[in-house]
Amino acid sequence: MKARLSAARERILDAALEIMAEHGYAGCSIAAVAHRAGLATGSVYSHFPAKARLFTEVFRVACQREVDAVSRAAAREASAGARIAAVIETFAGRALQSPRLAYALLAEPVDAGVDAERLRFRRAYAELIAGYVAAGVAGGELPPQDPDLSATALVGALGEAMVGPLAAGVAGPGTIPGLTAFAHRALGVST
Repeated sequence: MKARLSAARERILDAALEIMAEHGYAGCSIAAVAHRAGLATGSVYSHFPAKARLFTEVFRVACQREVDAVSRAAAREASAGARIAAVIETFAGRALQSPRLAYALLAEPVDAGVDAERLRFRRAYAELIAGYVAAGVAGGELPPQDPDLSATALVGALGEAMVGPLAAGVAGPGTIPGLTAFAHRALGVST
């Protein structure tokens, strides 16, 4: 019984994520999620009593996948500059591959509980980047700076810079190199 309930919950989350990737947060409804998951609407409500609760979990799952992908990419690099470049290339590249989903995760108006999850997502990125900045400062690769402040400012700038291209569904070929160059200048990466 527990395995069956867990499988149904996973189908619900997968269906909601698929719909959000296609139609954004505003285009999702419990009925559409239930239909996509092959379940009755009441079954969805038995797992998630409200749309906001469902999509708080969807944001948590989707955001963790993104943070994990960025972390894996950056971990393959040796220097702070290369790690920051990997963060940006992975973050922006994945966002541009699924612009509707990325826009929903970054900027689309959502319920307050979902927005709180969005802030946790940004904080996770900032903590990851702060670690790379701190290592770069400690190793002499970056000038002295407050790693937390620099990372938080960088995450905000990157998110804001991506909103326009994601809302339009297109980005110019210079978007990712331009973001990387901006980040390197902001952090003081020597080129």
